[in-house]
Amino acid sequence: MLGRLNHVALAVPDLSAAVGRYQAMLGAEVSAPVALPEHGVTVVFVDLGNTKIELLEPLGDNSPIAAFLAKSPKGGMHHVCYEVSDIRAARDRILAAGGRVVGDGEPRTGAHGKPVLFVHPGDLFGTLTELEEA
Repeated sequence: MLGRLNHVALAVPDLSAAVGRYQAMLGAEVSAPVALPEHGVTVVFVDLGNTKIELLEPLGDNSPIAAFLAKSPKGGMHHVCYEVSDIRAARDRILAAGGRVVGDGEPRTGAHGKPVLFVHPGDLFGTLTELEEA
């Protein structure tokens, strides 16, 4: 079921500062910011060739990233994202195995314009896990 690692997402309190640090310290090429109001975030991607780092900043006070940063003000790893060939089949398998899908269980459009869903962190060793249809 699992495909390749698509990205590791890091919540950051200041996206511009995070982009500057990745560029200055690591020489990273960073995408333009994209606001995703349906997810409550603004994102950029650092392309590493074989995978990406996603930097997430809250978009509004009701953002799930704002809640994350309230607990971890300096930021930190928010989730990992794996590719799957069929998002609904992956969801059904997770549910059949006793796992929980965050939200209403229906895939939503993610930052790459593809269907995504999240698996509850309590089901995967404390790690919020995003699945993205490849």
